[in-house]
Amino acid sequence: MAKMMTKAQIVSHLAPKTGVTKATTSSFLEELAKLAAKETKNGFTIPGIGKVVLVQRKARMGRNPRTGEPIKIPAKKVVRFRIAKAFKDSVFGGKK
Repeated sequence: MAKMMTKAQIVSHLAPKTGVTKATTSSFLEELAKLAAKETKNGFTIPGIGKVVLVQRKARMGRNPRTGEPIKIPAKKVVRFRIAKAFKDSVFGGKK
C-alpha cells in the first residue's frame, strides 16, 4: 500500500501545475487550513472535495473496558468532514 503524501510532496506537486513558487503554494495551504479552522462553526466547504462541519454529539452510556462498569459519556462538540458526492463518485467510479 502506498503511503500518504506529505505536505512537502503536495506542495512539490501543486507548485509547477499552478505556476507559482513552492513557498507561495505552502503559504496558501497553511492559510486554507487556518480559514477552515476559523469557519468550521459555520461549515466550511472545499469545492469538489467536501465540507468541514461542527456537530454536537449527544451524551450516552458507555462501558469502562477494564472493569466493565457502565459510565456516562458527556455530550460534546466534534469536527466532522463530509465527503462530496462528486468526489466519492470520482474515487469509486459512481453508479454503473
